[in-house]
Amino acid sequence: MKDFAISESPRVQAQLDRLGALSLPQGRIGLETIHALLARIGNPERDLPPVFHVAGTNGKGSTCAYLRAMLEAQGLSVHSATKPHLVRYNERIRVAGRLVSDELLADLLKEVLDAGADLEPSFFEVTTAATFLAFHRIPADACVIEVGLGGRFDATNVLDGQAACAIASLGIDHEAFLLTAEAGVPEDPLCRIAFEKAGIARPGVPLVTQTYRADVTRTIIDHAMQVGAKTAIRDLDWFADVGDTIAYRDRHGALDLPLPALAGRHQADNAALAVAMLRHQSDLSVSPEAMSQGIRSARWPARLQLLGAGPLTALAPGRKVWLDGGHNVDAGLAIARFFSGSAPFHLITGMLAAKDPSAIVAPLAGQLLSLSVVPAPGHDAHKPDDFAPFTALPVRSFADVPAALAALPTGGDVLIAGSLYLAGEVLRLNDEAPD
Repeated sequence: MKDFAISESPRVQAQLDRLGALSLPQGRIGLETIHALLARIGNPERDLPPVFHVAGTNGKGSTCAYLRAMLEAQGLSVHSATKPHLVRYNERIRVAGRLVSDELLADLLKEVLDAGADLEPSFFEVTTAATFLAFHRIPADACVIEVGLGGRFDATNVLDGQAACAIASLGIDHEAFLLTAEAGVPEDPLCRIAFEKAGIARPGVPLVTQTYRADVTRTIIDHAMQVGAKTAIRDLDWFADVGDTIAYRDRHGALDLPLPALAGRHQADNAALAVAMLRHQSDLSVSPEAMSQGIRSARWPARLQLLGAGPLTALAPGRKVWLDGGHNVDAGLAIARFFSGSAPFHLITGMLAAKDPSAIVAPLAGQLLSLSVVPAPGHDAHKPDDFAPFTALPVRSFADVPAALAALPTGGDVLIAGSLYLAGEVLRLNDEAPD
């Protein structure tokens, strides 16, 4: 599945049209094509500033946001690569603190697409090569790079000499790609997911993780030992107790850090992971004061985001409208924890057909006033009947989010959740595109 991308710049759109025409050749898996593509443009991935490389099922994007904010609070210049974009493709590539300009983006994509035309690269391989090219050519002090899908065969997994790698929260997602039958890999689904994520480990580089089930942690440690990575496991090598603050400690000592501005307890866990990455690497020095400032200032759109005033929220006057791109069971549980104890609310959801339709709805049972289903823009999506087995509420269908908002029963706030593609459409409609 390709990520839909449009631009107001004709030069960028011309390259996005070429990019959108690419597809992953059926049955192809591996890193051979990305290696070949990078070789043709001079192997920019071999000469980058210190890299912080983050994998995981949930929380990896937020962890990257905290890392960038902390490094910038230290006064450092930071490149960052995250995915997917929500409104503009430019969001995927942040160069020295700013979204890549249309002019530079058009040039980068054209150079990579021209260089690799006969290789039949994928959307993600071209994007990764263009990202590394930008990060190589423009000076900065650090790179923060989010893994896309899995880790072992993700297009970003061609780097060497990272400052630190990390694995955020783990759960079952992207089963069609990450749980395919293969000899010599763990059979348990979550252990298999962990195995794929641990594929980013590098010799001598810290691999920092959250706390997982014992067999999952063992899977990660086993792989790290095979490649010679240095593990730093939460509740074994570092600790973070979340209360009114984040009480962090490791072999270097203890820190009392503030809670994030981002909503949800899980965001404190993501912030703690970012702190642990900084504390277990030796390339860059970041003070506790900069860590605290970064935790408070970090922003990450479409993760329990309270929407501001705009054309879309004007359709629900007097109500809070929350937005979350979560689309798997762990995300649903995190959302449910956040709203636990609050007044019942209305859910508007749209989910890709490949996702579990119960993921968001089931954890919110008993907390909902109504359930409205809309399409996921540009993608095959679940129909209203797919959600019916997981709720006692009538499931109402609408053509889009504005229609669903306008038809809400009186009273109660609103949550829009279930897809990052849906979240991007919501931000666009409310004039809140990430910058």
